Amino acid sequence: GLGFNIVGGTDQQYISNDNSIYVSRIKKDGAAYLDGRLQEGDKILAVNGRDLKDLRHKDAVELFRNAGCDVSLKIQRRLQPQNGPVGYRGDGEPGGLPLATILVPGLALAAAAVWILLRYRQRM
Repeated sequence: GLGFNIVGGTDQQYISNDNSIYVSRIKKDGAAYLDGRLQEGDKILAVNGRDLKDLRHKDAVELFRNAGCDVSLKIQRRLQPQNGPVGYRGDGEPGGLPLATILVPGLALAAAAVWILLRYRQRM
């Protein structure tokens, strides 16, 4: 394959009111990864000159599967973060809590525990 996953289409809108096809994941050591030009979040406008506008997701997938060895993509680089489905990270895996949401309170608790321990030891 081409080494990337896509999301979107008329039947599976990735962004509300947008039928476009987007790169959701670049597979390590795949063709797109080794080429280095395609990025996660890029909107794919055309494959080998064929416009992807208003295609169903499965029809877009079929175009990529039949693209051949020499593939030309017309893309639009994502300029700002796009809002995807809730809990979606864009790498093909469901999202969880951001790391900072876990680390910041954890570090605060650890700092409080150390402070309490030091205060307690001083009174002994």
